[in-house]
Amino acid sequence: MFVEPTLRVAGSLQKSTEVMTAMQRLVRIPEVAQTMQEMSKEMMKAGIIEEMLDETMEDLEDTEELEEAAQTEIDKVLFEITEGKIGEAPLPPTEPASKEPVEKEPEVEDENEIEEMQSRLAALKS
Repeated sequence: MFVEPTLRVAGSLQKSTEVMTAMQRLVRIPEVAQTMQEMSKEMMKAGIIEEMLDETMEDLEDTEELEEAAQTEIDKVLFEITEGKIGEAPLPPTEPASKEPVEKEPEVEDENEIEEMQSRLAALKS
């Protein structure tokens, strides 16, 4: 009477063992664990890099604001020193003082240099 249920339980346990063995062969726990650790490290690196980039961008924005504030203060000091005359000063000339166009002298290259370059070019072509 108790033999038949015991055999069924034993058969079920044997099947469970076979299933677990097959699963262990399919899913290699150490490899999955190693992959998860590597993925965790890469995600941590990505997070650190993102934080560094965010901090750098904030620093750049702060630097620009500081430069603008410094330029404003410089303008105020110059205005006070010149008693407001700097705002009335004409802009510096953008054209050359003489209206005549300045002619550039043509560059004279050494013939030996030209021949040397031509021989190098011929060597490269062959």
